[in-house]
Parts: sequence; structure tokens; C-alpha cells
Amino acid sequence: PAKPSTASDTKPDDSPEPQQLSRLVTFGTAGLGGVLGWIVVHPFNTIAIRMNLNSMGNPEKMPNFFNYTKRLVAKEGYMTVYSGLSAGITRQIFYATSRFGLYEVFRDKMAEYRETDLFSRLLTGCASGAAAAFISCPAEVSLVRISNDKSLPESKRRNYKNVFDAGARIMRTEGIATFWRGSAPFVNRAMLVGATQVGTYDQFKEMYANFGVPRGIPNVFCAAMTAGLLYSCITMPFEAVKNRMAFQTPGPNGELVYKTTFQSLKHIVRNEGFLAFYNGFLPYYGRCGGHTVSMFIAVEQLRKMYKQHLANK
Repeated sequence: PAKPSTASDTKPDDSPEPQQLSRLVTFGTAGLGGVLGWIVVHPFNTIAIRMNLNSMGNPEKMPNFFNYTKRLVAKEGYMTVYSGLSAGITRQIFYATSRFGLYEVFRDKMAEYRETDLFSRLLTGCASGAAAAFISCPAEVSLVRISNDKSLPESKRRNYKNVFDAGARIMRTEGIATFWRGSAPFVNRAMLVGATQVGTYDQFKEMYANFGVPRGIPNVFCAAMTAGLLYSCITMPFEAVKNRMAFQTPGPNGELVYKTTFQSLKHIVRNEGFLAFYNGFLPYYGRCGGHTVSMFIAVEQLRKMYKQHLANK
């Protein structure tokens, strides 16, 4: 009987071939690539969070990215943009490993039953993104808290030492459920990221190869930047809601301002306008596009090195 087609049958030669790699290598290279990419773009993430949360107290002001960054560094020092790096790396260990790794597992399993096309890539991207987000929620909440802590008045700062200190204190003082308080927008966003970053990246690689873009790093770069721009535009409203839900604390009456994804979306539009979602878009795209490029290049190169030097040993 004819052998069912797999994802590799429809992909260019430079594409990863998950069926030839063990599960350990598939997930390990995905996670390590995510960590390496995150180290490159972490400053963009810190600035994006700070700019977006800044609009909570200044809804009429949309700070310029370059001026805001200059003032931030002058006031707090260069290393402030790396606040929360330990939480960011921890998040990638769980998030990138499971998101990209599960995507490839789901995609190739689905290829046993139907052709690997755009629909199957979007569907498996949504599923892997949702699973990865739920797993990594504690690290995500710690990352948001640490990244924005210095923007608070000194009397209200939490002064977390690292991701482990943040996690332990949040669990002790606010309860373990706090880690998943912003899980709905995070999962919603991650489903969109899984589809629009991982799924469309896979599709864009094929498209650019058909357009004649050289395989290897040029193809990966073009596909990753295009996927990064697309997913930045689509997911930033959910990123804004996720940041606010993760960063907020109950008011004097014990009530939370941001309760659910759609209630928060309506609240922000009504009180601050639609463009408030895109406050900090430039650094957000720097993070999304930059991380997409650096992560996928790292994954491609790690797998290439593995096949050349370790696969046959």
C-alpha cells in the first residue's frame, strides 16, 4: 500500500524533518532555540511591557519608543532592560519547548491522515500554542511582574530577586491560582501565535522557496520576519490584556479591574480607545519579529549540527 505523505514531502529541503529526529532532539532543539532567541530580544519585551502598562495611568499619551527607551535607560541604567531575564528564559524552557515541539508532533501525526496544507498548520499551531501557554503561565506572570516592577513607586515595588523568588512570593501571598489569573488572554494569544507564527512560518518557507529565495538562512529570515509581523499585528490586543491581568492587584474593595479577556478588551476600548492596545507596538514587533527570526535560525542550525555531528554516533 502507498505510504501516507508526511509534512516533509511538502516542504523545502532546508525544513526540519521531525520524523528523522527523536522526540528528545525535537523538543530539546525547540527549547534551546527559544532560549537563545529570547536572550536577543528580551530588552524589546521589557520596553514593550513598560510602554503598554504605562498607558494604564496615561491613556492620552502614546510615548515614542526611542524617547521612552532613552529616558528609561537614563533613569534606571542599561541593565534595566534585562530585568526579568531569568523569568523570560524559564518561560521559554516551557513555552518554546512545548509550543514548537508539540506543533511538529501534531503536524506530522495529522499528515498521516490528510495533506499538510495551510489549514492543518493553522490548526496544529492553535492546539500546540494553547497547551504551551497553559503550561508556562507561572513563568509568564513572574516575567510581567519583574519586568515592570521598577516602574512602580518605591513603596509599592515588590523587589523580586529572581524568577524563583517571584514565584514563591506570589504563591505564598496571593495563592497559586494567581499564576493562571491571566491565563485566558494568554492562551487565546498563544493560540493565535501558534497559528500565525509557527503555522504561517512553515507556510511562508514554502512560499519563499517557490519565489526563488535561497534556501537556508535567507529563506528562514524572510519567512520569520513575515510571520513575526503578521502575528504581532494580530496578537497585540491580547498581549495588552494579558499584561494588565498579570500585573494588576486587587483594589481597596478587593475587586479586580480586569476580570476576563473580553471584559478587559471592552474596558480598554471604552476608556482608552482602540489604539491603546498598540501602545508599544514597535518594541513588541522587535520582540516578535526578532524572536521569530533568531529562534528559527537557531533551531535550524542546531538541528543541522546535530545531523552532521551527532546523529550517527
